Amino acid sequence: MYTASFAFFEALWQAGVTHCFVNLGSDHPSIIEAMVKGQKENKGNFPRIITCPNEMVAMSMADGYARLSGKPQCVIIHVDVGTQGLGAAVHNASTGRAPVFIFAGLSPFTIEGEMRGSRTEYIHWMQDVPDQKQIVAQYCRYTGELKTGTNVKQMVNRALQFARSDPQGPVYLVGAREVMEQDITPYSVDQSLWDPVELGGLPPKAATAIAEALLGAEKPLLITGYSGRNHKVPGALVGLADTIKGLRVLDTGGSDMCFPGSHPSWVGLRNGSDNSIREADAILILNCDVPWIPTQCKPKEGIKIFHIDVDPLKNLMPVAYVPAQRRYRADALTSVEQIIEAAKDLAGKADTETSNRKWDALQDSYKKRLTTISEAAVPAADGSFGTGYLCKTLRALCPEDTIWAVEAVTNTPYVHDNVRPELPGSWINCGGGGLGWSGGGALGIKLASVAEHGGKGKFVVQVVGDGTFLFSVPGSVYWISRRYQIPVLTIVLNNKGWNAPRKSMLLVHPDGLGSKATNEEINISFDPVPDFSGIAKAAAGGDLFAARVEKADVLGETIKKAIEAVEGGQSAVIDCKVNLNC
Repeated sequence: MYTASFAFFEALWQAGVTHCFVNLGSDHPSIIEAMVKGQKENKGNFPRIITCPNEMVAMSMADGYARLSGKPQCVIIHVDVGTQGLGAAVHNASTGRAPVFIFAGLSPFTIEGEMRGSRTEYIHWMQDVPDQKQIVAQYCRYTGELKTGTNVKQMVNRALQFARSDPQGPVYLVGAREVMEQDITPYSVDQSLWDPVELGGLPPKAATAIAEALLGAEKPLLITGYSGRNHKVPGALVGLADTIKGLRVLDTGGSDMCFPGSHPSWVGLRNGSDNSIREADAILILNCDVPWIPTQCKPKEGIKIFHIDVDPLKNLMPVAYVPAQRRYRADALTSVEQIIEAAKDLAGKADTETSNRKWDALQDSYKKRLTTISEAAVPAADGSFGTGYLCKTLRALCPEDTIWAVEAVTNTPYVHDNVRPELPGSWINCGGGGLGWSGGGALGIKLASVAEHGGKGKFVVQVVGDGTFLFSVPGSVYWISRRYQIPVLTIVLNNKGWNAPRKSMLLVHPDGLGSKATNEEINISFDPVPDFSGIAKAAAGGDLFAARVEKADVLGETIKKAIEAVEGGQSAVIDCKVNLNC
């Protein structure tokens, strides 16, 4: 028997999808039959099935896998309720431009046994909704419905073509039981006809205009957010910074490693507010959603601003604009290479003394920045410590090629300052606002690392806030980690509450009633404090390294033991009590 469901899985595999993260239901009888058939008859040429007891975790795993590898994976969920269960993970994939293929069944459309797959259960009436696709349509690059099994492979490839074309993102396909049960004649499609749309580079004169502006500026600035998704871009940006003396590189997205922390041009990660923005006299924005927040920080009037992006108009944001004189929809890597060539042609005409002065000033400011970071990342007199010291210790003890899956919210700048990622693909954040991504995200990153690098893959560290850890559905995350042997190290930044809402309140009401209220009074407190590592250990059936650290004198030794556990195949969770704002 060759059904539409079996052809569906064949289409996924032939398109390069190697994993399906599934949460199955009453709409999936033929899907389950096809899984069993494929795993028996096509072993080694069939997607690996990962059971996920929560839909958001499933979506976050596919998201994390795509962030590292660039390859979309499949999430299979249950009708309307499973689609709603994806929750904030759909927002994250959309805003963060992660290619993910989502498939959901539909309640059967026949009632009296007219077709194989007709309604057989009470719930089929309850889950029959007017337009299931509309639940996620505004977040997806494409939504569609399989109405016959005879073109299932074309429909799968059409959806994947949207997911992989810039701006990338999630796609959503649905099919009723009767359609997925349909017997069809085996067939194949030519995969070479389904490649994604490619972006080109800059118009001929644009690269020269940008190079002239940056070379002629006293304090040129490049602001980026997710250009490092292409792992060749960080090296190209180093080449640009080496060519344009004095160029600073600021990350205001934090979703990817875009520029190495060891280069003098590195300014770090700041979410839309930094002195480098205020001081700049020429700015290039490259693949960035929020280069600055005008109420908090903005450039000087009258300077030249250029914007290069896969999505310069931010089509999914009703209100979003920057005062750029020129903006281009173009590929980041191609554009940077064009600007480098133009700058090299112009650099020979530049004044050597001026270039040297800019370079010296850049190096001095970089050294001062590192000194400031180092001086702040020390334990307090009582032995307690902040996120900065914790992450400096982690960086010293973890393998050099560690991949950091970071969802630290208000602590993110301290994490980035002290980790200072060096290698392309070594820092990943969801790029969206749906907290809870990093649990499943870290597992997906680890799976992708094994697939991309072989062996045990790269060492993966999840750094997560305490509230965000609970959002991540740890009961599901650490069960999956144990079941499928996906070991990661999780660091929980325990500061006894959600501090992001307090920061948001103070930005609007700095002297309001809430500014003088306790965390309990404004309802952001985690007191009594949960046993975060205990939650994870319980979910893993006890097979997990769990620890809690409050003092600096035992931090290093605890991290070493956790690293040893993860390298031995066992996940580890360290609950770290951290001081605020350091």
